[in-house]
Amino acid sequence: MSTSTSAALGSNTVSAQLDRLPIGRLHRKVVWAIGLGLFFDIYEIFLSGSIGVALSKSFSVSPAQLSLLLASAFLGMFVGSALLGSLADRIGRRKAFIFNLIWYSGWSLIGAFSPNAWFLLIARFLAGVGVGAEYPVADSYLSDVMPKAKRGRMASWAYTASFIAVPVVGFLALWLNSFDLLGVPGWRWLLGLGGVGALVVLFMRRGLPESPRWLQERGRYAEAQKSLEDFAAASGVAVEPIEREGVRASGKAYGLGDIVRTSPYNRRYGMMVVFHLLQGFGYYGFGTLAALVLVARGYDTTSSLLYVALSYLGYPIGSLIAIPLIRVVERKFLIIGSLVVLALCGVVFATSTIAALIVLFGFLTTLVSNVFSNAYHVYQAEIFPTPVRATAVGTTYALSRISSGALPFILLPILSGAGAIWMFIVVAIALLIVCLAVAVVGPRTSRLSVDEINAAPLV
Repeated sequence: MSTSTSAALGSNTVSAQLDRLPIGRLHRKVVWAIGLGLFFDIYEIFLSGSIGVALSKSFSVSPAQLSLLLASAFLGMFVGSALLGSLADRIGRRKAFIFNLIWYSGWSLIGAFSPNAWFLLIARFLAGVGVGAEYPVADSYLSDVMPKAKRGRMASWAYTASFIAVPVVGFLALWLNSFDLLGVPGWRWLLGLGGVGALVVLFMRRGLPESPRWLQERGRYAEAQKSLEDFAAASGVAVEPIEREGVRASGKAYGLGDIVRTSPYNRRYGMMVVFHLLQGFGYYGFGTLAALVLVARGYDTTSSLLYVALSYLGYPIGSLIAIPLIRVVERKFLIIGSLVVLALCGVVFATSTIAALIVLFGFLTTLVSNVFSNAYHVYQAEIFPTPVRATAVGTTYALSRISSGALPFILLPILSGAGAIWMFIVVAIALLIVCLAVAVVGPRTSRLSVDEINAAPLV
């Protein structure tokens, strides 16, 4: 019997006591430490599209080489998410956080000093490895430690903090791409700022406690008790000694094979495979290619970057709007509804010819995409049990990175050959397939304990 199943058997288990805690100072620290760390994940993702035009000029790269440069970070994110995301199930959430930030910071700083396009490609790939593991660990940790009634809202605050990065990247790129600062090209400053900022966040994360749920699963009851007491003390309440009756910690690390062998997790896993292979068409497709879409339609580079930077304001605002929505709307239906609206807004953006409409529907596209993003990041971690949570999220989320890395090779030829409208029609079809998968397979999760959602034991 897995801990995720057995933990619901008693009223004083780690899971039951965590779910009863009021939100306290330590919960808020977790939210902001994770949110600021994810800031640099988002920063890295949207940096690609923002510096693409500048890189093509700085290194005189061909269109094919530019596509490869844009894809390199996503390819690294695929490797990091697939291989390092599961590290959190083996060594713990906290240690995985620290390792990921150190790795990303180092390679982002190295990339800022790239002497040529090929060196930059390698540095961007390796920086992406560290970034790729960040979201699976963050999603798992938030699901582990947040009380069930507040899980969606608190996670949404973390994601909202992270998405401030999108307009920051947009306006920094608009400013720095227009000139050299102290004789250094703007794109080098953009890479360097990302690396230095992530090192600052590293010091915030050093004080985070390990997940009590994960500690109990590994049979480390004394440490689980101490971590639980830390959360309780910061909330101004006391907790009871952990109840062990009916709880049997395996002390081992479960893996992907355990997910595949166990129903309903195998079906949920298959759903998330389809989900992440295709959701990036809408989410990352707009964020990384919007400026190139406008350039292809005849707008100059400065105007395109300005329109996109204004559109990017929708990311943090959409994330804020998701906070109340995620409390009152079942997450499964919020995901489906936001995808339908996202597809419609993207098509209108691609067909608009008036500057005000381009900015408006670009803004609405980014706003709705972050309602979708917040909902699915909470959702994907809820539907798997504690022992395999980071593994399941990491290996499926990795597919969104590889598909996003392939997007320039898939969508740019459509853009140049058939036009923006056909590119966004392809995006819309991909998103509708995702809606169907979630509608058919996805369970309901709102206001349920992660143990109720994952009652079936791993085999």
